[in-house]
Formats: sequence, structure tokens, C-alpha cells
Amino acid sequence: VQLQASGGGLVQAGGSLRLSCAASVSTFNNYVLGWFRQRPGKEREFVAAIDWSGRHTYYADSVKGRFTISRDNAKNAVYLQMDSLKPEDTAVYYCASKSIGGISRTVYDYDYWGQGTLVTVSS
Repeated sequence: VQLQASGGGLVQAGGSLRLSCAASVSTFNNYVLGWFRQRPGKEREFVAAIDWSGRHTYYADSVKGRFTISRDNAKNAVYLQMDSLKPEDTAVYYCASKSIGGISRTVYDYDYWGQGTLVTVSS
């Protein structure tokens, strides 16, 4: 599985960005997908995850109500809509996939990772 994240950039606080992640795999709808981020000097942390159907989602408390994860199985893509961005959301954002089990917020449960896309939120 290869994952390619895109959509990062520079935005002012209060603004929005939409991240995309394209997957090259024939059985895309078998995978749970997640977004993680790594802020400067911090460990990689969970942001959001979505199950294979798209009906079940899970968010970190820090982004709940501001970020929305979604997927399009026909396009082999997962998205992260980020609204009301804050300077503390500045990070490299990674998409990841896991093939076994349900939604997880644990980094080590995910098998494949994209290369990351940088989001910078200015105050």
C-alpha cells in the first residue's frame, strides 16, 4: 500500500485547509484510515480515524468539532477537513492505514504511512 498525502500549506489562525490522501491499493475499502500529526519537538499523535464504511469516525479531543475525516472508496482517497485552525495545529500531518481490526488511535497499529504534508498556522 502506498499513501500520498497532499494539501498542506500556510494558513492564518481561524482559517481552513483540506488534506487529501490517495492510496494505491486494490482493496482500499478493507482498510481503516487515520490521520496523525507530529508537532515540532513532539511525538507523533493521533488526530482522526475512519472505518472502512465511512460511518464510524473517531477524533482526538484537541480537534473534535473542528476537523472532519471522510473517505471516498471509489477514489481510493481519505480527506481531513480542518476548520478553525489554531497555531497549535502546526505540524506535519500523516495519513496511515491498517488492515486488521477496528478503528485505533495507536500509532503502532497502523501498517502503512504516507510521507507527510506540512501545515503551518500563523497567529
